[in-house]
Amino acid sequence: MTRSPGVTALLEEHAGLEARLADPDVHADQALARSLGRRYAALAPVVATVEELRGAEADLADARELAREDPAFAAEVTELEARVGPLRDRLSEQLVPRDAADANDVVVEVKSGEGGEESALFAGDLLRMYSRYAERRGWKVEVLSATESDLGGYKDVTVAVTAPGDEPEGVWAWLKYEGGVHRVQRVPVTESQGRIHTSAAGVLVYPEVDAAADVEIDEKDLRVDVFRSSGKGGQGVNTTDSAVRITHLPTGVVVSCQNERSQLQNKARAMDVLRSRLQAIADEAEAAQASADRRSQVRTVDRSERVRTYNYPENRISDHRVGYKSHDLDRVLDGDLDAVLDALRSADRAERMARSGPAADEPRS
Repeated sequence: MTRSPGVTALLEEHAGLEARLADPDVHADQALARSLGRRYAALAPVVATVEELRGAEADLADARELAREDPAFAAEVTELEARVGPLRDRLSEQLVPRDAADANDVVVEVKSGEGGEESALFAGDLLRMYSRYAERRGWKVEVLSATESDLGGYKDVTVAVTAPGDEPEGVWAWLKYEGGVHRVQRVPVTESQGRIHTSAAGVLVYPEVDAAADVEIDEKDLRVDVFRSSGKGGQGVNTTDSAVRITHLPTGVVVSCQNERSQLQNKARAMDVLRSRLQAIADEAEAAQASADRRSQVRTVDRSERVRTYNYPENRISDHRVGYKSHDLDRVLDGDLDAVLDALRSADRAERMARSGPAADEPRS
């Protein structure tokens, strides 16, 4: 039977979560209830497969015993063996270690790079692409801070992307692959002779962590500046110093928030972003120290690595990490990212399965 220690632990965890979620006191803390609900939902498919597999294995054992006495049951044995095999494969895939942050919401930073105004315009195109993709998936995009360029692009922009509900796969499960340098090849609007230029924008994606996360921040390590919000925002914009910029002096990380209406709200939101940034830095450092191989080419959030090229004249998009190419750039920029993200997720999953090895025990005859 399939009774590996890992499977047993997951079944016990699932039962424990079910009991906790039945406790009304847990739902008094919405953040806790959401976190538990997401984990419970993530384990549900594994539990269902385990139960189905165990039932099939029990039936197979009975059929084999009967077949020893009556050859007429041989066909049933063959049928059950054909059913058990795919179930074992499915369970093995489900038991592959997953990214613990897959259910998390994310913060996305897009910064212009080489190319001046053209790079800033491209940064705006990337933000629109992610916003349209989020809209397709029912996610919410909230602009936390933005510095616009003269032609309407973005020198830098930071947004929070959140998913409703308690789905086991949140925003991070999909957008974590977007970190890196995104290069564009096209004729800029500023080009008078029709020449194709190459420019780039940097994207940084990191999962949000809650206030209870084990991220130590000493107030003495912070410099807090306030300034007037700029850009769209309705009444109150450019009338009060409500926007907040926080600099973490030991790391040099700078975060800003100008979306909320009060200085206190903006500071609280900026601290959330800072906490997530510092956790992401710590995670990257830990992974790099454990093994250089752990910095997978499809999971990097390093903006120094060129990850994708957008070629407008050929309507082509190329992801350099997994060799993905397609000639539907217009659709991708309109938010249809499914195909390229599926390619990245498949490569990631294959790598994880190769590292993890067999996940389930062989059944007993």
